[in-house]
Amino acid sequence: MNVSNMIRLARLSSYSSVDGPGLRTVVWFQGCPHHCVGCHNPMTQSLDQGYCVSVDDLMVQIESLNNKKITLSGGDPFLQPLALLDLVERLKGLDYDIWCYTGYTFEDCLNHPILTACLRHMDMLVDGKFEQSMMDHSLMFRGSKNQRIIDLKYYFDTLMVNKQDEWTYIE
Repeated sequence: MNVSNMIRLARLSSYSSVDGPGLRTVVWFQGCPHHCVGCHNPMTQSLDQGYCVSVDDLMVQIESLNNKKITLSGGDPFLQPLALLDLVERLKGLDYDIWCYTGYTFEDCLNHPILTACLRHMDMLVDGKFEQSMMDHSLMFRGSKNQRIIDLKYYFDTLMVNKQDEWTYIE
């Protein structure tokens, strides 16, 4: 089996109401390099824990939940870029609403072609490490003030245009 077709997960859960708008299925990726102090999910940080599942099998599990709202969290989904790309391409092809959480910044992701390709198949990104000193319980769908919620469809479809493989802002 192709290694890029395998994902290391912590768990799959359904009916979350805090990981994006509405009731959502959450795919919890295993492994995170950020080790944020005060992380709400420290059990997903280790690269050695969790379990491996093929993207094919994960898609069967996701589809069985009959919920087109999905959130990718963890750990950090961007630590497994090839498998993540396979997953989000399939999900978007089935018209899923995809939110993703990452400790990387949006700008960091734009510097990597595979991560940029992943972003183009997602709807919303919550970026940035959790900063305990900036924690704010009044924020929706994020834990600290430095984290941003980025509308990726708006960004790629409205603010950017691809001209000869170079991204430039539309004026």
